[in-house]
Amino acid sequence: MRVGYLGPPGTFCEEALLALLGHEEALDEVPFPTVVDCFRAVREGEVPAALVPIENTIEGSVTQTLDQLAANSGIRILGEVVLPVRHNLLAKGPIDPRSIERVLSHPHATAQCQDWLRQHAPGATVVASNSTAEAARIVGAGDGGPVAAIGTLRAADLYGCTVIAADIAEADHNSTRFVLIGTADRPSEPAVGPGRFRTSIICALDRDRPGALLAILQEFAMRAVNLSRLESRPTKTGLGRYIFFIDIEGSRDRDLPVDAAITAIEQQGVARVTYLGAYRAGGEPR
Repeated sequence: MRVGYLGPPGTFCEEALLALLGHEEALDEVPFPTVVDCFRAVREGEVPAALVPIENTIEGSVTQTLDQLAANSGIRILGEVVLPVRHNLLAKGPIDPRSIERVLSHPHATAQCQDWLRQHAPGATVVASNSTAEAARIVGAGDGGPVAAIGTLRAADLYGCTVIAADIAEADHNSTRFVLIGTADRPSEPAVGPGRFRTSIICALDRDRPGALLAILQEFAMRAVNLSRLESRPTKTGLGRYIFFIDIEGSRDRDLPVDAAITAIEQQGVARVTYLGAYRAGGEPR
């Protein structure tokens, strides 16, 4: 199976891809440098599917992913996985953290580990890199000087680094949710059988009027349908104009209240509904 993901190799996105699809020899991983490139590759048929991040418990939503879902008609969500984020301090070889002079990583990673760095590597200067995997690659290819990277365990294996300290982030419950995207003609796993399912839609108001969002939400409330996420994003056509991303617990395929609520919104004429797909809800992999 040929699947794209937000690269390079050794990122949390690759870890999530392997957690979702397994370490099968038939899995052909194709890294892309940006979220936009992942969507382009799927849209143009370069890969049938790609995994991209959509939200993080600390940093919030990945706006590039939301904007691409809104802009690219025909793109669907086929599945999801939630990955616990574990940051590790990596070096070329064994080294005392207090002797480290530079720490390379993505700014989000260093921000989430700043308390640990301040206490255990007080003399280190933080240097930004494009990704945690890129930081590990640079350190692994270096001469073994007083330089370290913050990255994944997989990045340490891929780029020949030693784990100096494991799980150094401050937050105990840092997780990222990733979604597998594909085209509308590529079906997701049938939303039937045991387990939890999620349905994602976008609602775009036809015009701004009092109570428009309430009218949408009431369709779910009166049917006791729970929403797991509601988020607005600007339409980029003018100030005060927004679209709404809604994640719904359940599936149109097997939950009549979910189907009835979405159908009612489509029929009431308050908003245009873009159906992004129904798929098995992803828990944190064990």
